[in-house]
This record gives sequence, C-alpha cells and structure tokens, in this order.
Amino acid sequence: MGRRWAGAVILTCYLLFIAALVGGGLVVSGNLVLSATLATQNHWLLLMGVTAFVVAVLWMTVVVHSYVITRPESRTFGRRLVAGAVVTVLCVAVASPAAAVGYVSYTAYDVSTTLFESAGSEPHDDADPWNGQDRVNVLLLGGDAGKNRYGMRTDTMIVASIDVETGDVVLIGLPRNLENVPFPEGTALAERYPAPYGFDNLLNEVYQTVVDEPALAINPYATDPGADTLKKVIGFAISLDIDYYALVDMQGFEDIIDAIGGIRVYLEEPLPYGQRGEYIDAGWQLLDGRKALWYGRTRVNSDDYSRMGRQGCLIKYVAEQADPATILTSFRSLASAAKSTLRTDIPQPKLPHFVELAEKVAKADMETLQLSPPQVNTAYPDWEHIRALVHHAVYDTPLPAASGEDAAPDVGLSPESSAADTGETPAEQPEPTPHSPGRQVGEEATALDELCP
Repeated sequence: MGRRWAGAVILTCYLLFIAALVGGGLVVSGNLVLSATLATQNHWLLLMGVTAFVVAVLWMTVVVHSYVITRPESRTFGRRLVAGAVVTVLCVAVASPAAAVGYVSYTAYDVSTTLFESAGSEPHDDADPWNGQDRVNVLLLGGDAGKNRYGMRTDTMIVASIDVETGDVVLIGLPRNLENVPFPEGTALAERYPAPYGFDNLLNEVYQTVVDEPALAINPYATDPGADTLKKVIGFAISLDIDYYALVDMQGFEDIIDAIGGIRVYLEEPLPYGQRGEYIDAGWQLLDGRKALWYGRTRVNSDDYSRMGRQGCLIKYVAEQADPATILTSFRSLASAAKSTLRTDIPQPKLPHFVELAEKVAKADMETLQLSPPQVNTAYPDWEHIRALVHHAVYDTPLPAASGEDAAPDVGLSPESSAADTGETPAEQPEPTPHSPGRQVGEEATALDELCP
C-alpha cells in the first residue's frame, strides 16, 4: 500500500518479538533457578501479564488498521460480513494466547502472594540462599480438621532434613502420641508445663493448644502462631534447627494429589481402610486423592507406626512422580487446592531455590528415622536419647547406647491414642509388632526404598 516505513517498523518489531521469545526460551530452558524465579517472583509475574496484554493490544491494532487501509471502497454486504468475520477471528487468535499468559501469570501471582511471605526475617542472598547451611530442615505437618472435629490435630509430623548440595533427605517421623514433650526455656509453654513432665497432652495437641490460647505462642505475630510454635517446640525437643514449616489439611491433600494426576504405588497385599470394609488391591495401583489419603492414614489391621512409614512413602512417591508437564497442565486446580489447604512460612525469595532443591531431591536418596517403638518409648520418651538418634541420622554422629527407659518399651497403644480418631473400639485394634508393614525398626535410619516397594 506504499506505507513502507510503517511496514518496515511493524515487520521489524514482529521479528524482534519472535527472536526474543526464542532467545528467552533457550536461556531459561537450561537454567532452573532462573525459570523458577520468573515463575514465582511477583514483579516478574506482573511484568509477564502486562507485556502479554500490551503485545495483544498492539497486534490487534495492526490487524484492524491493516484491514481499514486495504479494504476496497465498494463492497457488498456479504463481503463486508466475511471481512469482519475474518478480522474478528484474527483478533481472537492474537488475544487468546495473551489472555492465557495473563491468566496463568495472575493465578501464579495470587498463589505466591497468598501462600508465601513476601520477605523473610533472615537476609537473603541468591548466591548463598541457605546462608552457609549444609542442610535445610522443613517441618511437614498434616492436620485433620473437619466438620465433625473440634479444631485441628497435627497427626502427621515429619521433619525433612535436606542436604542442599546432593538433595539427600532424612525424614524424621514424630508419632502423634509422643508424651512429655519439653518446651524451650523462658517460653509461656515452659512456664505452664514445667519439667520434668512437661506437656500433659500428646504432641499432636500442641498446635490446637496454642490456637485456643494465643498467649502461649512463642511468636504471637507469626502468620500462623500455632504452626510456628510447633516448629520451634519440635526443633527444641529433637535439638535440630528447623527453618520452615508447611502445613496441609489432610482433606485438601486429596485435591493436591488429584491435581498432579494421582500417584502409583505397589502394595504387596491388599490394604484395608475405612469403616465399610473397603480395600486397595495388591499390586501396582494408581491412587487418586481419596485413596492416597487413606493409604497414608488408615490404621485398620495396622498401627500408628506403620502409618508413619506409609506417610514417608507418600512423600517419596510425590517427589519422584510429580511431573512438571502434568503440574503445568493442572496448574489451575493445583493452585486452587494449595491456596485452600496449604500454609507455610517459606519466604517468597526462597522459592526458586526450593524448586532447584526439589529437582535434586527427586533423584537423591531418601531415608527415614521413625521415633517410634521399639527404639523410642512414646509414653516415657528419653529426649536425650531421641536427640542422639536424630543427630546420628542427620549428621552421622556416634550413637550412644540407649537408656534403660528406651531399651525395652511397651509397643502397645493405649486405648485412648489408638482408637480416638477412628471410631474403632480398642479390641478391634491389632497388637502392633516391629514386623508390621512399613515399620522402621532399629536405631539406624532406613532407606525408604526398603519400606516403600
């Protein structure tokens, strides 16, 4: 049409845009930290959304303007109708990818700002994200809040100690029925429940105790004072600095598993669950969210400690099987599930480095140390021996001989602790033995590959 300068500018901008997309893709494809930074940091997410909108508007303007200057002067109604339809289709074709980018950017921005703290209390340096630490320790909590329950009990408590160089993980499982938990000196909890007996409830009641009485919180200004206090209490009890926590409601756990497409597990024998005589069949099974939740929670013909072993297996399976492509295609449902069920104090600047660490974990070795009978007497725990067990598992320090208290504990469960949350009578509970499936026995951490077929 003789508009050479305009055509040259538009064509140049278009080619530069394509080149930028190709170049950007090549750069981020080999840099996981950079990719995660773009996907998790608020300013980059907003920039991507705004850029997609601006590009779409400019591109649609070019389409409409090109039609205006090229249309013939005399046209029939039919030709005008066809031309308008073609222009509309072209504009929609341009706007749709931009709308998709904008939607994903906003969703990621919403999840990022809702779940993660924008700034941490500790300084953050991308060159040394773990502040010189060899390991990062995260407390994984599973709560059982529900319409038919008061409050929330943290029946699942696992400390994941991760080697930041290799990704090797030691999972330290704490039974829900640990008693006499000690509290850090000088805290309101320590004054309310002094030594030598300490807390007069089970360990899984600490969270709700703080929620019911906020004055007992170690840091009342934390986003979730109950979870923050439990993190510090468990860290003190096992003498391990715990950096962060992640709390997921177990009912919402179903949605998270469904969002990643389920998990494949192998069962050597059928696993009974529920009150209606249901079973998960033996062999390889693809578990949806509901069955995965039962796999990690059931105690039918089992016990608390076998359940702890299966919960460690769940973590292993998710780490190995959470496919990035599936996560991307299910991003909307996964984001929705995470927003409604997950709470954490992991600061936003750490997210890219956790993504990089997760990639290492998926290929690394996983071990578990269950602080359960026969190595620990849950009714009368020897906390000094427990601390020695933990440090031996995490740091490979020498392990002293167990004290008399822990040498030959009663591995039976009290009627209160074994049947309280299942509706089963104590007589229906089998007597647990060290040979129950999933049970880690002995004072050495056990490879999860041995407990998880």
